[in-house]
Amino acid sequence: MAELGLIPADRDLVEGVVAGRRRALAKAITLVESTRADHRERAAALLDALLPHTGRSLRIGLTGVPGAGKSTFIEAFGLHLIEQGLKVAVLAVDPSSSKSGGSILGDKTRMERLCQAEAAFIRPSPSAGTLGGVAEKTREALLVCEAAGHDVVIVETVGVGQSETVVAGMTDVFVLLQLPNAGDDLQAIKKGIMELADVVIYNKADLDATAAERAAMQMRSALSLLHPASPNWQPPVLRASALRGEGIAAVWRTLQEYRDTLTASGELAEKRRRQSLDWMWQLIDAGLRHRFREHPAVKSALPQTTAAVADGGMTPTVAAHRMLNLMNRFF
Repeated sequence: MAELGLIPADRDLVEGVVAGRRRALAKAITLVESTRADHRERAAALLDALLPHTGRSLRIGLTGVPGAGKSTFIEAFGLHLIEQGLKVAVLAVDPSSSKSGGSILGDKTRMERLCQAEAAFIRPSPSAGTLGGVAEKTREALLVCEAAGHDVVIVETVGVGQSETVVAGMTDVFVLLQLPNAGDDLQAIKKGIMELADVVIYNKADLDATAAERAAMQMRSALSLLHPASPNWQPPVLRASALRGEGIAAVWRTLQEYRDTLTASGELAEKRRRQSLDWMWQLIDAGLRHRFREHPAVKSALPQTTAAVADGGMTPTVAAHRMLNLMNRFF
């Protein structure tokens, strides 16, 4: 292997990931998640080497409010896929404390049976303050899982509200997990996340079948008033009970139908191209912010400038212009 920037150990790591070795996969994700400058360079070379082996998985984004049973659903769904002879990877993002910065990372405990399956790989990661319900390096981790030969990669968001829409920009299909008795059809329309959902699932339908059916009907009514993300796909509303394993097979059939429909129309390929370009610009923006903060002139002037803004001696607009003008030294 002569990939740019790969040291011998990383060449072995690439071979291990492509061979589907679990230890190599875990080490590769740890490398791409590292914040060390030398690790970032190695991670970039690693991803470049793995790129030809990516793109074959079905990427599923899954979100829902706390208590919707995301972990239970993913375990039941993952075990069903394994029964079909497929390999499954789960990238579970846990919220980080705004005070301590720590995360519980308890998804492996919640998915005990799936965790023990040889054909499954579960990787919990802290959100670490990243907005949108995902971690900073979730996209990179997704590619590594694809290179390792996983047929389905599930990205589970932190599940703390309606703002978790970033996952829709990195996956093929966006699944919204709902609970019965969570609001009427008017309330459903208010949720901006509905416009991004490709499939809506009412979990825990066994607790109150009547409420689940009523909620599903209200959701179908609400979705009919919204513009679907794809002209070739009207988001279906399904019912399931992950605890009892009911409705799981129907969910998988629906996701396969979604993939086949968008593949035939060319939408899926176009969606991935658009996502790659968006990802590139997001990385450029993040890189520019980092370089701005690390520039010597900026670092020197920043304490005095921020103090002046905080004390009311300078407007944020003037302060921003002055700080940005220091960027001229980059060019």
